[in-house]
Amino acid sequence: MTANNTTLWLTVNTGSSSLKLALFSVDSFEPIAVLQIESIGQSEGHLLAGDLPMMTVVAEDHRAAFNLAVRFWRHQSVLKSPDMLVGIVHRVVHGGVRFTEPTRITPAVRAEIDSLTPLAPLHNPLALQGMDAATVFAPEIPQFAVFDTAFHHHMPPEAFHYALPLRFYHEFGIRRYGFHGISVDSVSRQLAETLGQSRSSQNLIVAHLGNGASMTAIRDGRSVDTTMGFTPLEGLVMGTRAGDLDPAIPAFLEAHTGMNGADVAHLLNHDSGLKGLCGQSDLRAVHEVMSGGDVAAEAAGLALAIYIYRIRKYLGAFTALLGRVDAVIFTGGVGEHDAIVRAQALAAMSAFGWHLDPARNAATLGPQVVTAIHAEGSLPGIYVVPSREAEQMVRLVAPTAAS
Repeated sequence: MTANNTTLWLTVNTGSSSLKLALFSVDSFEPIAVLQIESIGQSEGHLLAGDLPMMTVVAEDHRAAFNLAVRFWRHQSVLKSPDMLVGIVHRVVHGGVRFTEPTRITPAVRAEIDSLTPLAPLHNPLALQGMDAATVFAPEIPQFAVFDTAFHHHMPPEAFHYALPLRFYHEFGIRRYGFHGISVDSVSRQLAETLGQSRSSQNLIVAHLGNGASMTAIRDGRSVDTTMGFTPLEGLVMGTRAGDLDPAIPAFLEAHTGMNGADVAHLLNHDSGLKGLCGQSDLRAVHEVMSGGDVAAEAAGLALAIYIYRIRKYLGAFTALLGRVDAVIFTGGVGEHDAIVRAQALAAMSAFGWHLDPARNAATLGPQVVTAIHAEGSLPGIYVVPSREAEQMVRLVAPTAAS
């Protein structure tokens, strides 16, 4: 794992308790070094870098994790100096109505991103930590932000408006924004390139399934609807997030349980979803608990059933919305690796001509490749596509930086 003095892009992706960094040569969109730190803020975390053994580390926050990562790369002679960088690209979850394109980060831009924290309280503050740490590390290197919401900016008004008095949209920007846009942009591009087709000719349904999960309907290459809304809480059942629910429930809980608004928000974001239903937020653990044959197994089975039900419902809704579906893409940690979820989610769609190939679906997927898992004659095609967010971030920013 080495890098010469070739000018490099650095991508920074801050998760709720993780940090992913990647280095790309300006001459290629293939990463030359990737590093991830997990369990940030806990007593024992882990650093993973290439083929090296996992290392135990401690990082109290994302600033500390960033500093630890660049020290590690310097020690490994991967990133000897910030002067090797042409730019630093940050993933930001919420860009509001203001940020719909890759944007160079200035003090004013940073302040505007900070002002959007109430819309993504679990995500935007961590991105700001990454920006601040990168500024200390490389104060002379330009930094850019790419936004998960940007891909969905062109949703039609009937899709992004809520049925609220329009003054709340005009005064506060209350609308459906959508998220996971960088991932959706990446996988739709990869599929088009693999099939030798133009993205502008494709109608797709993309299921980004991970601890956070969403689905997107794409018509002629553009997002026309997505399951997440004003915040990343709406839509599918997720690891710890409730997804869709009756909007009267938060007020009911406040009135009858003694919880305040902050308590309810924490419940819906951190203690609901799969975790709230069965105590496990990771689907791998849910599958394991289901094999136990006890009360816990019943709860895990119910959790998986609700999870699958919500995916099926949106598959049907988006099919009706698009009219013609050329392909369905599964991506994200669950979408790429959980054959059971894929099979169960698609089981009800065979009546519409969607046919999964069980052997292809169950097979171990090749590393970082677009994989067809549909049976012959299936329409639409069904694919597993790796989410290359870091690569897409560089692809999005490179033209902006060159202009």
